[in-house]
Amino acid sequence: MLALWLTRLGVRVRIVDKVAEPGTTSRALAVQARTLELYRQVGLADPVVARGLPLDAVNFWVAGRKIARAAFGAMGVGLSPFPYAVIFPQDEHERLLIDALASLGVTVERPVELTRFEETSDGIVAWLEKPDGTTKRCEAAYLAGCDGARSTVRGALGIGFPGGTYEHMFYVADVEARGPAMNRELNASLDAAEFVVIFPLKGEGRARFIGVVRAEAEARRDLTWDDVSKDLLGRMGVEVQRVNWFSTYHVHHRVAQGFRRGRAFLLGDAAHIHSPVGGQGMNTGLGDAMNLAWKLADVLHGRAAAALLDTYEPERAAFARRLVATTDRAFVVITSRGRLARFIRRHVTPRVFPVLTKLKPVRRLMFRTISQTTVHYHESPMSVGRAGRVAAGDRLPWISLGTDDNFRPLEALGWQVHVYGTATPDLTKVCRQRGLALRVFVWRPAMRRAGLARDALYLVRPDGYIALADRAATPATLTAYLDARSLRFG
Repeated sequence: MLALWLTRLGVRVRIVDKVAEPGTTSRALAVQARTLELYRQVGLADPVVARGLPLDAVNFWVAGRKIARAAFGAMGVGLSPFPYAVIFPQDEHERLLIDALASLGVTVERPVELTRFEETSDGIVAWLEKPDGTTKRCEAAYLAGCDGARSTVRGALGIGFPGGTYEHMFYVADVEARGPAMNRELNASLDAAEFVVIFPLKGEGRARFIGVVRAEAEARRDLTWDDVSKDLLGRMGVEVQRVNWFSTYHVHHRVAQGFRRGRAFLLGDAAHIHSPVGGQGMNTGLGDAMNLAWKLADVLHGRAAAALLDTYEPERAAFARRLVATTDRAFVVITSRGRLARFIRRHVTPRVFPVLTKLKPVRRLMFRTISQTTVHYHESPMSVGRAGRVAAGDRLPWISLGTDDNFRPLEALGWQVHVYGTATPDLTKVCRQRGLALRVFVWRPAMRRAGLARDALYLVRPDGYIALADRAATPATLTAYLDARSLRFG
């Protein structure tokens, strides 16, 4: 995704992968609303939605009984052009991105392995090894390590990866099955000693199961589906007819001690790994890519000083640490075999959750949290000011404009000023002089409900986050912001 955004932004890239071919197993599944919003900027949202399965609802089960249903679509209406998540298996997802890159003339070089690299005064020198053992030297301005939990780049940089490993072993299986939980919705079951999450896949009766391996089987190697406890599935009325893929794994929670050293960056699993709660992992990595891409492009094209790159680590690392802490607490409650956790799962959840999911504020909070639309950069040095309820560092609130919306201009992938109401002649003049696109939207009540202030100035970054919010819309404030950060356009 980083390579795709950079290419769209006019930056030449070279992307290498030591694996001979793209993945063939589904692995990560959920594509959240915020990722779809960012994909829309580069023309990928529609293909993902068309090829995937919109995830409209989640059902919660306890002791074989369905206790609650929460509709995602209803949760997110009015908050995003995509008020749902999409189930789109990672192997298909990867092929879509590879095809999108190929359409732009960029090919993933396989199997080519990065063996070592060093930083020079003006770039990176890397050594790339081909299958026949020959090594070639490659020079680049920057290096991005998107190379997973066992990252070669992170190891070479000497960056620690502190955290831990959960005690239980988990399984993942792609199956064909039938039963009430095979309803093309997400189903999560919590029980005294085990849990299972059932993700629907496209196609009749297809699903991904994630659950806990039986305690007495954890020490064995070469586990199979036969080693999985079927008691919980039986109580849910699920009958597995065929297992197409099965694997076991341990879940880790780790965040790298740094996301950058000089001209080298870490993204995705190379920088952070955590439990699968909420389907956040792949989306967080894609968020890293889109955060870094426009910053690299601005620096390389001379639109910003190199100091802009200093904001990547604090913005993304802060979110990763919050996410790992949150998913860690939830995962412990879901999977623990302790007495308190069992009590919460079996007695508290069945009574409390159905009541909570009926409350509109709770449903909206659930959507905002899981969809990643509440990811913010309030503490970033790039974020200045507040106008209305919207602070710099927030994602630009989405406003439906009938057949269009205020996110459409973001497809330009550039900086822009938004005014909801009327822009003054002086502000219009400054934007024109600075080469900044000015987008003026006719005021409507939905804008106030979204927290926007009438006639205020919102300087929007290429990734759709607000950099500067000025209630008075003073041209001098905009000019001072741009000059202080050496931002130049046009």
